[in-house]
Amino acid sequence: ALIALENGNINDLVTIKKNSVGIEGSSIYLAEGETLTLEDLLYGLMLRSGNDSAMAIANHIGNDLESFVELMNGKAREIGAINTNFVNPHGLYADNHYTTAYDLALITAEALEIEKFQEIVSTKTWRANRNKNNIFYNKNKTLWEYEGGDWVKTGYTTKAGRCLVASATRNGMKII
Repeated sequence: ALIALENGNINDLVTIKKNSVGIEGSSIYLAEGETLTLEDLLYGLMLRSGNDSAMAIANHIGNDLESFVELMNGKAREIGAINTNFVNPHGLYADNHYTTAYDLALITAEALEIEKFQEIVSTKTWRANRNKNNIFYNKNKTLWEYEGGDWVKTGYTTKAGRCLVASATRNGMKII
């Protein structure tokens, strides 16, 4: 999301390529040839953990997976996330794909500087401009159950288990 918001325009129209369809795990059920805005894809990514959204965003912003991953790794190094190496945009298991809680906090702090990122991750429900599978409900209970919870992102893989990056704001102080 950080790379997309820094390098794209939320109003961009993104036509879904075949390699963005049918990605394992969480999905917003993209169809080849379907066209969505980058904004809808970002909401699908952050609220629904859409691995297909991640691939579509990577194809759009980076023109291909490898170029997008280079952007991700470059940004990680730029902000000091030196114990992170991305191999894909969605976080599914891959050899040599890793990060740390500290690095995720650094990346999150950078992303939270972008107002649109804050808006996306704190949204409870989003209606995408498409005919089906168009309602994205935020799966993270932090927004509802934790005073000042701003939310950021949940994740899960078999190898990593359940993961959470969260933020909260109380008394004018934000904690990640």
